Amino acid sequence: MRIAFMGTPDFARVALDALVAGGHEVAAVYTQPPRPANRGRLTPSPVHLRADELGLPVRTPERLKDPADQAAFAALGLDVAVVAAYGLLLPQPVLDAPRLGCLNIHASLLPRWRGAAPVQRAILAGDPETGVTIMQMEKGLDTGPMLKVGSLPITRQTAGELTSQLADLGARLMVETLAALPSPATPQPEDGVTYAHKIDKAEARIEWAQPALRLDRLVRAMQPSPGAWFDSGGTRVKLIAAEPADGFGAPGTLLADDRVATADGALRLVTVQPEGKPRMPAADWLRGRRILPGEPL
Repeated sequence: MRIAFMGTPDFARVALDALVAGGHEVAAVYTQPPRPANRGRLTPSPVHLRADELGLPVRTPERLKDPADQAAFAALGLDVAVVAAYGLLLPQPVLDAPRLGCLNIHASLLPRWRGAAPVQRAILAGDPETGVTIMQMEKGLDTGPMLKVGSLPITRQTAGELTSQLADLGARLMVETLAALPSPATPQPEDGVTYAHKIDKAEARIEWAQPALRLDRLVRAMQPSPGAWFDSGGTRVKLIAAEPADGFGAPGTLLADDRVATADGALRLVTVQPEGKPRMPAADWLRGRRILPGEPL
């Protein structure tokens, strides 16, 4: 098919590779404009970089509300547009332009976790599984009918690890979906709708008075970004990896070894990153801090 691809992060790059490998004609790649990174330098998105490597034309509008941008999109003469974590809302003229509409790779089992942060929210909520929904896009936020669904168990993955697994699943499902078009879509159920609001950095702070399982999910959901953290001696310390453990004490106090007491047990610190320093084993950091069992972290 003649398609436009619209995506920005690594999650979307995987789908772009799959579509090119599948023999589809990518008329244009739409992605977010270069943003400041690497000490302020403007850096193209992962999708932009991959499209350049593949020799595909790239377009980076700040938004798609300009009639000129909409006309340029319509002029591509598309069969379908494939969208994956693009980062811009598509206005109705864009949704209507491709012959078969716009299809989205959404990283949840819709209607659960519509919105910006479905992977992190699924982990935080303790969901036993998540997945990918291939959805026919419409004006509402992730409200369109479903064309294909695939699920994955949530075990002890971080958000980064789970996102990578979902990217592979989503790419495969989209290739299968395009091969079957045109095909009927199933309306989303009215029950079970939840919204995955964007992660606020303030949510990443570890409060030791919470249950150990909740803190374990927090650490995994915030990895790799923005990173769960706690304050120790006036220094912010990111907790990169942890696991629930046995033990009891006042929340926030160090128990034997590398365990910290929580509301209902303990959390074993595995890997930390003190502010301004590289990652290190938590046991090494604790020895350097000389915190004794029973003392607050």
